[in-house]
Amino acid sequence: MTALTSPLGRLRWTLTDGLTLVGRELGRLRQEPGQIVAALVFPVIMVVLFGYVFGSAIQVPNGGDYREYLMPGLFAMVTFSAWLGVMTRMATDASRGVMDRFRSMPMARLAVPFGQTGADLLTGLLMLAIMVGAGLLVGWQPHRGLIPTAQAFLLMIVLRYALSWVGVYVGLAVKNDQVADAMVPLGLPFTMLSNAFVPTDGMPGWLRFLADWNPVSALTAASRELFGNPGAPSGNMAWPLTHPVTAVLLWSAALLVIFVPLSLRAYMRRGR
Repeated sequence: MTALTSPLGRLRWTLTDGLTLVGRELGRLRQEPGQIVAALVFPVIMVVLFGYVFGSAIQVPNGGDYREYLMPGLFAMVTFSAWLGVMTRMATDASRGVMDRFRSMPMARLAVPFGQTGADLLTGLLMLAIMVGAGLLVGWQPHRGLIPTAQAFLLMIVLRYALSWVGVYVGLAVKNDQVADAMVPLGLPFTMLSNAFVPTDGMPGWLRFLADWNPVSALTAASRELFGNPGAPSGNMAWPLTHPVTAVLLWSAALLVIFVPLSLRAYMRRGR
């Protein structure tokens, strides 16, 4: 058995080629500075829009500063943008024949999806860092120390990576990049139907059920708890909000278990 035909050799080959494609994606960002500008401006706009425009009309449960209540929700919103970006890039590469060119090259067949998800993780860290800076400027800060703060951001990274595999699968499943672009606005209602911006207490029962079991709500609640920000879950909420850290980990594991095999199978079938 040669080095490349052994399981360990194939894994090393896939990871090496995947890292090469991560560099390709980052290089594409340098060639499209508009995307970098949008990534820099978007977090600031979200903080100003929700923190100052809408925040003046929203009361925080049990009192507290709304911008401190808001920032964990905005972190969750940025996290959940992962699948949208990966979806559009996968659909664009597939419809323009880029993946066909990759398949004709001596590279690991599964390096493309691994490269896409790895590149999204790095760009997501950049967006998260920018939003942290914007939050600090408007008065947000974590209150429970370094370790809980690091745990909160680690949860965001883990869930973002899991969601990026959803984007890989959907991007391969749609017919072309136009369909993928048309699906991008669907991400906004998903993040809005949560506790990210307003408490769910005033929602109708059926709508509150959907919001409480939304993974956005679990990540937001976990972040508020770990940061020590207003709006931490109380005992009269749904299970994902009273055990938010566990809920986020379960959501991440479920997404990876389901969508990694589906994505790899869809990628292999797309080349036939």
